Amino acid sequence: MANNNLVLGILAHVDAGKTTLAEALLYKAGAIRKQGRVDNGDTALDTHALEKERGITIFAGESHFSLGDLEIALLDTPGHVDFSAEAERVLKVLDYAVLVISGTDGVQAHTRTLWRLLKAYNIPTFVFVTKMDFARLSAENIMEDMRQLCGESCVNFSSVNIDERNENIAVNDETLLEKFLDTNTIDDEDISSLILQGKLCPCFFGSGLKSEGIDEFLDALSKYIKIKKYPSEF
Repeated sequence: MANNNLVLGILAHVDAGKTTLAEALLYKAGAIRKQGRVDNGDTALDTHALEKERGITIFAGESHFSLGDLEIALLDTPGHVDFSAEAERVLKVLDYAVLVISGTDGVQAHTRTLWRLLKAYNIPTFVFVTKMDFARLSAENIMEDMRQLCGESCVNFSSVNIDERNENIAVNDETLLEKFLDTNTIDDEDISSLILQGKLCPCFFGSGLKSEGIDEFLDALSKYIKIKKYPSEF
């Protein structure tokens, strides 16, 4: 019987909106019946009294949801730099990660640290820019900052021209670029492979609080995430 279980971590600079996004993902995926709020202290992941009091994630929290045949364990990690050791400990068990960026603040100091750690641990990564409902920065501004951080591997997947998106994807792999120039197409399997190799970091925009862009993001996770093959021996 195939193993369709994987571990997805969600990471961010403190107050970027990570736990709110996690709530939206769980709610839209049908894992929880009500979308909690950090300011109400009723989120599914920040359950410790200290977390409710301070309104931040202190301990790594776990929840589960399904996407088609995939069974996903979602690990919420602390964003505050004081608890970064707890976040780094989680990286050792992740199959994929979601790096959350605030649309009001953009790429912050701890965002850069988290990106370096994700690359060091070779964890395939998606980016979700949240708080776009009252962002001070445009998607173009944030993508420019992301490309400074991640290079050309960071590609906007939200509401952009497909041909432009595919061209930006293709430049990250020589073989794929040749295929794209010949056929003008890139299929989902190509995208999945580049993500898994760490050559592509899809970037999505929306709002966790208002559940904007969440369905699109869950659909992308379902299409592009692939179960890793591990050796039979642990």
